[in-house]
Amino acid sequence: MGTYIIRRVLLMVPTLLVLSLIIFGLMRVLPGDVAMMILTGGGADAGVDEKSLIALREQMGLDRPMYVQYSVWLWDIVRGNFGESLYSHTGVMGEILQRLPITFQIALMAQMLSLLIGIPVGTLSAIRQNSWLDFTLRFWSIFFLAAPTFWLGLMVILGGTYWFNWIPPIGHHPIWEGPRENILQLMWPTMILASHGLATTARMTRSTMLEVMREDYIRTARAKGLGEQVVIIRHALKNALIPVITLSGLTFASLLGGAVILEYIFGIPGLGSYFITAIRQYDYPVAQGLTVVFATLFMSVNLLVDLLYGWLDPRISYS
Repeated sequence: MGTYIIRRVLLMVPTLLVLSLIIFGLMRVLPGDVAMMILTGGGADAGVDEKSLIALREQMGLDRPMYVQYSVWLWDIVRGNFGESLYSHTGVMGEILQRLPITFQIALMAQMLSLLIGIPVGTLSAIRQNSWLDFTLRFWSIFFLAAPTFWLGLMVILGGTYWFNWIPPIGHHPIWEGPRENILQLMWPTMILASHGLATTARMTRSTMLEVMREDYIRTARAKGLGEQVVIIRHALKNALIPVITLSGLTFASLLGGAVILEYIFGIPGLGSYFITAIRQYDYPVAQGLTVVFATLFMSVNLLVDLLYGWLDPRISYS
């Protein structure tokens, strides 16, 4: 297994290299001038001294050729130095480490909610195949699959304001200062973020359960006189969960990125809102560093899921 892990980690390197080149290029082709925005505060360009503009570009290293800028930034990333924000002049890595637990908490809560509801819903839908309950659960699964999370977030805020004169709590309260306030503030973005993963988990569970329940060993278990509950939970569900675990790993990784818009909508100071602010302000080091972090987290979660297969199915070998 050690050789397998090393091989997978080494394969991450070219992926991250290509991704870093893409995000670097995309940030540079965006219309606008970060030096101009800093000098004008995002206002009109008139009245800006050309010498001040040139001096600021030189100070930020934007006057150097693109390949030089990329090489310097990439070498800093390799050494663990993500640079400083062009606006706040704070270390990007420090900001990421400060905001990562917030985004991770939202994603983890959403993932737990997706599994706790999605697996029973999918199992129940498979057991009651083609019944009114099955059709109802499938309808809501398709609805949440089709509804974008940012739209659901806006509907919660607008609907609550229009019909009930209420809006969900905006902002963030650290969990170590007030667990109750923290949960109440993150409850709505967590449920909205979990809606897509819940629907995906339910549909995958239903599909794999229907396939497993047609296997010979399920008929053998029933022929031996085992109760239906034992057959479903001990034999069918455990084998049906392997594809679901695969999907859950991908879902959790996508939840980390999916929190981007919701954090911004609900005013949560996580990586998502930090990323959107960086894009709007052309804050190159922040946007580039966050992209590398998100990609690394995504690939790391996929590796952990692959390793989890060996525990669920001993027949899987990593030699």
